[in-house]
Amino acid sequence: MTNVFLSIDLGAGSGRIIAAKTDFSKMELEEVHRFPNPGTNIPGGSYWNMIGLYRDILDGLRKAVATYGSDIRSIGIDTWGCDFALLDHDGHLLDAPHQYRDSRFEGMAEEMHQRMPQREIYQHTGIHTNFYNTSLHLLAESLRKSPALAHADRLLFVPDLLAYWLTGIMANERTIASTSQLFDPNQNDWAWPVIDALNLPRRIFGNIVAPGTILGPITAEVAEFIGMANVPVVASGSHDTASAVVGIPLTESDNLWLSSGTWSIMGLETPVAIINDASFAAEFCNELGHNGNVRFLKNIAGLWLIQECKRHWALNGEDMDYGTLAKIAIEAPAFTAFIDPDDPVFATPGDMPEKIQQFCEQTGQSVPASKGAILRVATDSIALKYRVTYNKITALAGKSFQRLRSGGGGIQNRHLSQATANALGIEVVAGPIEATSCGNIALQMTATGYLDDVHAARALIESSFEFITYTPEDHEAWQRAFEQFTELLKRGNGWTRDLK
Repeated sequence: MTNVFLSIDLGAGSGRIIAAKTDFSKMELEEVHRFPNPGTNIPGGSYWNMIGLYRDILDGLRKAVATYGSDIRSIGIDTWGCDFALLDHDGHLLDAPHQYRDSRFEGMAEEMHQRMPQREIYQHTGIHTNFYNTSLHLLAESLRKSPALAHADRLLFVPDLLAYWLTGIMANERTIASTSQLFDPNQNDWAWPVIDALNLPRRIFGNIVAPGTILGPITAEVAEFIGMANVPVVASGSHDTASAVVGIPLTESDNLWLSSGTWSIMGLETPVAIINDASFAAEFCNELGHNGNVRFLKNIAGLWLIQECKRHWALNGEDMDYGTLAKIAIEAPAFTAFIDPDDPVFATPGDMPEKIQQFCEQTGQSVPASKGAILRVATDSIALKYRVTYNKITALAGKSFQRLRSGGGGIQNRHLSQATANALGIEVVAGPIEATSCGNIALQMTATGYLDDVHAARALIESSFEFITYTPEDHEAWQRAFEQFTELLKRGNGWTRDLK
């Protein structure tokens, strides 16, 4: 018998519905439906089109039912972190959710840290302050006396909202809640002292459920539209990184991972949160994963730089695929200049090639002129920033690692994967590409009782997909490059924090 599990995987740019067909000895993924997810700027800010996204999801589910019918076992949703919706007492949406890059976060970190010191917030939440944190965006809504917040009865993160529309059940899934800087990983509850310090209404923070919780079947209205009833919706790893980490075949001793996509996120899978002065100084975060595990991690700019270069060139009539971009990058000379991928100048969209060139010029380096040279500077700098983060992890963990397990769409850039092995000086095992959907589906399989636990699900993933091993090369050249890179960070405008 064929069993089909549906993963609704939404990123900050596009969404897909992926079907996993399996007899539990092998798993095969098929893309059922793909759709864009562009943010839109209108008076009042940058927003997501949640109604359009939901309609695309319904259309994709109807396609899946037409293709797989009664073989479908369950549905799970994962999305990017932090963004949220506010609903009234009747469950009605009060405002379109803002994008996490919306400028309302500006000045909010300083305001929040006046109300509660950053170190104290970190002690409660295990999350370092970043511009995308839910805490800052809610504080902005509070300070501007937002009508939506004033009338809100419930806060739902984006995957929670979509699950509510599918099932009629409101719940905050734990992995997505843990990204907010409003959740306490040690108490497994909302971080009430932080919420109170920010003067946020307690009433909007509802019940929390563990990843792998069956929320309920789809509603009658959804069933009528898609053509199938009684399909359970599972609160899987609703944060896409939580699902991605489940989808990477880690073990207790082999627990260093990299989720490679628009954001690169590197960290450890650990049994408990690591909250101390050293982890605070290193700006690491503690987000929750499966079975109460912790994703001890740091975000790095990742393929955002390359995606933005591609988008800019496409707008100017040169639309190259990612394979072509990787080819022209690797053909360009190495180590002619470096950038800090996490410098704030690169955080917002718009003419990324020029931003890279200006950064190099302003830091007294050779300015890359060709597209390949610009991409080479970006790619090598991302890999070297991985090395900075890796060094912090080894110091905080008190041990070294033999390999890095890497998953996600970014591993298709083989130049970056090889550069990562070179920069870190350890083996990189890349796979699966669809780590997020694999992890989402793995938690559905365990929730519905088809597999015993995540160990069994990871074994299924390991046996089903291609894994490529990259071994370090050109050690001396990369070591010299790393020394140059760290010197650049040390003399930069505040970048010294990245080496603490």
